[in-house]
Amino acid sequence: MLSANLDPMAATSQTHEGNSEHAPLDRPAPANVQGAGKLIVPTSYAAGYAKARNVDRKVADNYIRHTTIGDAELDPVMEELAELPPKQMHRFIRAGIEQDDNETLRSAPQIMRDFFNNYEVPDWVDFDEFKPGQSAFFSNMSNMLIAYAIGSAVEGFSTLVSKSFSITGRVSGLGPGAVRRLRQNNRHMVETYFPNGMKRDGEGWKVTMRIRFVHARMRKLLADSDLWDHDAWGTPLSAAHVGGIALYTFSIRQFEHAMAMGSKITEEERSSIVKIWRYGGSVIGVPEGILFTNEAEARQLYEIGHLCEPPPDDDALSVASSVFKAIPEMAGVKTEAERKSLQLYAFRLSRALIGNKLADQYGYPNTIRSRNLVLSYYRLRSRIANLLTKSWLLQEQSFTQIFDATQYDKEGISYRMPDHVRATQQSPW
Repeated sequence: MLSANLDPMAATSQTHEGNSEHAPLDRPAPANVQGAGKLIVPTSYAAGYAKARNVDRKVADNYIRHTTIGDAELDPVMEELAELPPKQMHRFIRAGIEQDDNETLRSAPQIMRDFFNNYEVPDWVDFDEFKPGQSAFFSNMSNMLIAYAIGSAVEGFSTLVSKSFSITGRVSGLGPGAVRRLRQNNRHMVETYFPNGMKRDGEGWKVTMRIRFVHARMRKLLADSDLWDHDAWGTPLSAAHVGGIALYTFSIRQFEHAMAMGSKITEEERSSIVKIWRYGGSVIGVPEGILFTNEAEARQLYEIGHLCEPPPDDDALSVASSVFKAIPEMAGVKTEAERKSLQLYAFRLSRALIGNKLADQYGYPNTIRSRNLVLSYYRLRSRIANLLTKSWLLQEQSFTQIFDATQYDKEGISYRMPDHVRATQQSPW
């Protein structure tokens, strides 16, 4: 586990190469994957990578290797579809994901038909093993959205993944979609944990595959623009960020923060959560070379990955700050006084979760710095609320809260794709 001050070096200083407890991800990249062979180190990673190699060379090498890798299966598909009229592209994507319009899919380019026709659930997936994790999510959902928004997501934004969000402006405030983007993230979580949600016809699988297409589309738009510095940052929305950081952010790291806030998670549930998100990673296009197989492996990759990353810069600050700007709107707060009060409380709780070091790097207000005091106060408030509220009403309120904070459009899942690198110049999607 990362220490409270988000110092991965402290958490991994006893890790050595070949330590079977961590089972490091040192699998070589397949020969047909971009970045295989000679290791290319984007310049922004150079200093952190040198330090990370002293802790675990194989995992550090693997992480850096994947900073120049995208989605080897889907990126070529989106390259071929790039010149299609947007409506036609959207129709093909919808037909492939929804499986309800075979005539449209048959008229799609062969490379896209092959992508969907060749899709298979990996033989290591057992959907029955997802049940404990699904139960854990919905049993603790009152803490889960908070743990993600002001905890694990904020930590994830401290990496260079923030560059893609900052450039597009989809989250950072340059465009109008910050709240919508966060609600879409919440929906992804809810649908992923729903019973049967990750089966081929489940909403969780569909939302995850849609995100994969959005990633591929944005990867091309960013890569083709003069705003992306390939030499410094590698590949936009790289496999390192999606597989090494985001998967752990959505899985165990989020639950660790929820546990700090008072949630209870069993070992069986933890194992199940890892299995859910390992499969989610497969669906979203994470290459096998960086797709974790167990919690120890996922944790080691996440920690070494953070070591490789440079310190958060102004772009990371901008993206992380957007979370706190969106919270009052998502909570339905109306007055300026209530907005400021809620934001201050969110900053205080976030500092307790992510640690003083990262909070100071982000320029958080100098709120209470005692982690134990803040989290104890939060847990006490939660217990009092539980005692004062009938259990059936509490469950109903929790469901209302989680669905109010998710993005459900009247027309169902939208398969429209972004058509410009800047959110302010994109057509609605």
